[in-house]
Amino acid sequence: MATVLSVSGSPSASSRTSRLLRHLDKGLAAQGHDVIPLDVRTIPAEALLGADFRHPAIVEATELFARADGVVVGTPVYKASYSGVLKALLDLLPQYALTGKTVLPLATGGSVAHVLAIDYALRPVLNSMGAAHIVQGWFTLDKDLTVQDDGSLTVAPAATEALSQVVDQFSAALGRSPLLAVAG
Repeated sequence: MATVLSVSGSPSASSRTSRLLRHLDKGLAAQGHDVIPLDVRTIPAEALLGADFRHPAIVEATELFARADGVVVGTPVYKASYSGVLKALLDLLPQYALTGKTVLPLATGGSVAHVLAIDYALRPVLNSMGAAHIVQGWFTLDKDLTVQDDGSLTVAPAATEALSQVVDQFSAALGRSPLLAVAG
């Protein structure tokens, strides 16, 4: 099937956003996709903040984006926007790093007041980077994500159903040819 880069833009090691992405990665892998996780927080801060395009971690991240057929971008919402660590990475990628790619934007946050962050903050950036097709994204409330004692994630039933639908739409879009994806 397709190679999917699953990018967590959370700066926290114990992030619900990262756990949600890794949870969704399993579903994509079960559908036959080759899923590559990327936690932006693991890229050295000096490379991100110093805009060191030649740093091996930045070069590797750029290569991962280039190899991917599709990209899942997940971020916690802070002050009605996506995370700064995600912004730092996106700023270091080539201008058209998403050309020809199908993209699924996801966000998590504490209040429905931030639900439009996907459409008004994240989607324009992804579009400007040349994404062939940005499928409908999804915002998940923090209260719908419960981290168990063993570190596993439980997603509330209503959120599970909605996430399954957007992930299935993303997976189906990955099967389209680029011309159909642009037209769709």
